[in-house]
Amino acid sequence: MTVQEALTYIHSYFWKGSIPGLSRTQALLKLLGNPEKKLRFIHVAGTNGKGSTAAMLASILRCAGYQTGLYTSPYINRFHERMQVDGVEISDEDLCEITAYVQPFAETIADHPTEFELVSCIAFEYFARKGCDIVVLEVGMGGELDSTNVIDPPEAAVITNIGLDHTEELGDTLEKIAAAKAGIIKPGCQTVIYRAAPSVEAVFEARCKSVGATLYKADFDSIQLRSHGLEGQAFDTAAYQGLELPLLGAHQLHNAAVVIQTVEALKEKGWHITEQHIRNGLKTVRWPGRFEVLGHKPLFLVDGGHNPQCIEALTANIRDYLAGRSLTVLTGVMADKDYNCMYPSVAPYAARFVTVTPDNPRALSAGELKTYLSQFGKPVTACETVKEGVAEAIRQAGPDGVVLAYGSLYMVGDIRASAAQLEGEA
Repeated sequence: MTVQEALTYIHSYFWKGSIPGLSRTQALLKLLGNPEKKLRFIHVAGTNGKGSTAAMLASILRCAGYQTGLYTSPYINRFHERMQVDGVEISDEDLCEITAYVQPFAETIADHPTEFELVSCIAFEYFARKGCDIVVLEVGMGGELDSTNVIDPPEAAVITNIGLDHTEELGDTLEKIAAAKAGIIKPGCQTVIYRAAPSVEAVFEARCKSVGATLYKADFDSIQLRSHGLEGQAFDTAAYQGLELPLLGAHQLHNAAVVIQTVEALKEKGWHITEQHIRNGLKTVRWPGRFEVLGHKPLFLVDGGHNPQCIEALTANIRDYLAGRSLTVLTGVMADKDYNCMYPSVAPYAARFVTVTPDNPRALSAGELKTYLSQFGKPVTACETVKEGVAEAIRQAGPDGVVLAYGSLYMVGDIRASAAQLEGEA
């Protein structure tokens, strides 16, 4: 099996869409000999910040000398990013070998797994073969019925920021969504939550009490920002002074507080993680596509935010990092997303818009998005492809301007690749 054959098989129509439930994953893992039972996990759920939080945790654990797996979704540049060990993506050889190994087992199950369930099982097998000491496991959607929730009680269950997303599947209130996320909290595990409204925190408190899990709430109050710029930010907490983080934005400091509290909970369970490991792990973490600087002439930033909380964080970053700058906004969206929330708060900062059609069957056309954005009274240029849009945005911004690309996470990889290619040709 070649890597293209493996990816074609994984993405095949043979696998259904998103169907909540654990039975299909459990059936396939049983046929594989339950590789997940050979592993220990930190399980990460939430609406926003899951990936950044998981990346920080994995970076710290790696710095502490543990062989660390990281499972995330979706990917930015290529599928292999979803499964990493010690910061290295799964190789073509391993992906092909494990997919070929899993395939005959998957096809014997009458109720076929979904694509995400198949990928999760491939990941469990991969991490087990690599002998990982611990795996940072990001939930796909929700928590209780997500295929990653087949694991035994994790070392820690981590709940990041809760917002209104996937409401059809998870519920139409923050409390209902929190209840779905709380399903990853299992008997005896350490549980760390991002601070939220009292009614939301009460959901996690009740779950922890019912299953006998210890609850910790991240300490946001002690965070003190020392400095911040486009190269990163430095901050203090109650326990640590002068921590450095390359991820930008105040919300990333809150995610870091969740991470630090999780590390403290792990230390209580016997994991050996020092202050220096925390410092090194935060300083060296990489998580692309989140208010990421891609170039400087013009200043070019890309952000994958698309739901209301992400847009709120993006708008705060514009005020904090780009105050007074003329913004050329490069954007594209999925037609089935509620993109009405994505533009009203950003439009006042935009000098102009450039629209693109993301390379996805669900994409809204650049022309339709142009029509929608015209209501904000700014010039709008429609470009059919991401590559054309990147070139046009750079041209319109000029060397002293700013390009801010945001919209769908599905186009971030193409934006990064196009920006890098154009910079290389310059």
